[in-house]
Amino acid sequence: MESRDSEIRRYFHQKKLRHYHECPHTLVIDELGIAHGKNRADIAVLNGTIHGFEIKSSKDTLLRLPEQMAEYSRCFEKVSVIAAPNHIEKLLLILPDWCGLVLATKGSKGAIAFRTIRRAKKNPKIEIYAMAHFLWRKEIIDILSQLGVDEKSLNASRDKLYKLLPADTTIKQLTGLIKNKFMSRIGWRAGVQHM
Repeated sequence: MESRDSEIRRYFHQKKLRHYHECPHTLVIDELGIAHGKNRADIAVLNGTIHGFEIKSSKDTLLRLPEQMAEYSRCFEKVSVIAAPNHIEKLLLILPDWCGLVLATKGSKGAIAFRTIRRAKKNPKIEIYAMAHFLWRKEIIDILSQLGVDEKSLNASRDKLYKLLPADTTIKQLTGLIKNKFMSRIGWRAGVQHM
């Protein structure tokens, strides 16, 4: 049966992400912008890691997926594709082996069932600089100030500010900083999900 992105998303939130929604220390975000809006992850889960999910319904094509995966692999610690049955065979051939794959099957009554084909592993291609793009300008300035970066340097463009992160910054440290900044955003978009 044909499926749409919106129904796959709704059931995925209800069935697979429920425990994340119930955790006060986890954020579940719809349509998280990447590289300042160049792309958007359909769903992102931010707890100890940043996990991006891309939905491919039966009506979607896979034409944009290589470009999307190139962006996702730069900034997400884990990536999973949630796909209708008609895409699974091709996805198994084109996705990197660290990328998760979830089958989304629509039943006769319209509900979507999910089955994990392959669990997501740690992304070996992640880049600190690309990850830092999740932060707003004010947020990266706050972080750099706390890290002791000279105040004169903080007048630089946003792009240059990201490059000022110390070379010894780890993925885990940056994930924690991003999570703290996301948690402290007041009146942030409706894309942050609370069930």
